[in-house]
Amino acid sequence: MSSIQKAACIGGGVIGGAWAARFVLAGIDVDMYDPHPEAERIVGEVLGNAERAYAMLTMAPLPPRGKITFCKSIKEAVEGADWIQESVPERLELKRNVITQIDAATDPQALIGSSTSGLMPTDLQRDMKHPERFFVAHPYNPVYLLPLAELVGGQKTSPETLKAAQEKLAPIGMKGVILKKEIEAFVGDRLLEAVWREGLWLIHDDICDTETLDDVIRYSFGMRWAQMGLFETYRIAGGEAGMRHFLAQFGPCLSWPWTKLTDVVDLDDALIDKIAAQSDAQSGARGIRELERIRDENLVGIMQALKAGDGGQGWGAGKILAEFEKHLWVQGGGAKKEPDFSAPLRLLDTKVGAAWVDYNGHMTEYRYLQVFADTADMLLRLIGVDFAYVEAGHSYYTVETHIRHLGEAKLGQKLYSTLQVLSSDDKRLRFFTTIYNAETNEALATAEQLMLHVDSKAGKSVAAPFDVLAKLKPIAEAHAKLPIPEGVGRSVGQKR
Repeated sequence: MSSIQKAACIGGGVIGGAWAARFVLAGIDVDMYDPHPEAERIVGEVLGNAERAYAMLTMAPLPPRGKITFCKSIKEAVEGADWIQESVPERLELKRNVITQIDAATDPQALIGSSTSGLMPTDLQRDMKHPERFFVAHPYNPVYLLPLAELVGGQKTSPETLKAAQEKLAPIGMKGVILKKEIEAFVGDRLLEAVWREGLWLIHDDICDTETLDDVIRYSFGMRWAQMGLFETYRIAGGEAGMRHFLAQFGPCLSWPWTKLTDVVDLDDALIDKIAAQSDAQSGARGIRELERIRDENLVGIMQALKAGDGGQGWGAGKILAEFEKHLWVQGGGAKKEPDFSAPLRLLDTKVGAAWVDYNGHMTEYRYLQVFADTADMLLRLIGVDFAYVEAGHSYYTVETHIRHLGEAKLGQKLYSTLQVLSSDDKRLRFFTTIYNAETNEALATAEQLMLHVDSKAGKSVAAPFDVLAKLKPIAEAHAKLPIPEGVGRSVGQKR
């Protein structure tokens, strides 16, 4: 899989800073140029939000964090970069001038993407010496979480450039969709503009206020769109007859004068004051950074829920997350330390995110099981039972688990887990896992588990191969010398 070796970000606002965060957390060094006097602070705050979100998003081992360097010129920033992302303000002459400077200062083979939300790539690439490697890579905010980028070429953009950009986005957890033709505002903003325009009319005509309008979206079709988009949602609405029936039933209403999409609302001072006042009443008590954090927590929860769809293969943005996590597991998080077998293995560090807690603010029961399962997966990877091994048709399956809840894990709490192998043979692997409060080292929960090595295609237990058992042997032998953990062999309800 083709990957980005070094990135440059020209412009460090909300979008440029979030692009930098996406690159950095994927292990890519970033050189940044932004003349704004507070660029480092702004980008630092965006990166902080991104790190917080990633801590909740995945337990897969992230690569060593990339380094971000602030440069004094465009030329200095783009030197040696193979992906340059331009994110300066949305003014044609400004963007064209910046892109032309980037083009003149960088390697002709480097890819140059623009974050423009509506300007035509043909107009932007007009003065370039190497326009064939320029394209629009239009993302959605926050770039470090939302995985989509619309890839749009101009008249002089080569098809190979768009394909290369699509391939390079995949390893950083993004899905690049290539549009067949360039068009102002592309696809996403065209749809958003239609909803936005109709929404402004509804406020203007006092049909509802901003909070009611947002409620209509987030409690109904917004939830449907997150998983299935527009056309697949309507295919289901057509019943067993599918899309043809839906179009036959609801197509005629398209000619009815329901909407005002062809009319432009006059954003006069009165309407601006009305919208601003209603918006302040709706959420003005919360600061922007707080709203961003709430947004990120909700997005993480939605993406994790979607990841569980389609039998664990993922649905919508959850499918992209599942594929990104698989890539991270294959990478293994960069350089590995030699494990210390003389003590229970510390295999997992994590944090209790908003999607993990119940109405009391405590970690839900099934999340404890997730931590135990992820810890077990870490052990399996340590002995060679990785994705390739599983795809080849063999794995270890959990056949018995006994969990004890000793304390409470709460929202925002840092956790770590340790694992001690209790016994093993050619088919069976028995171990004891403990989840700890990372700040106090208090044991919060334990699990005793038994796994069987199986041939997943045949659906039966079989002996593990020699190379797996050879990697397991030194761990089991070292752990056999350790004291038996308190709680091993307990039954449910047994008195202490």
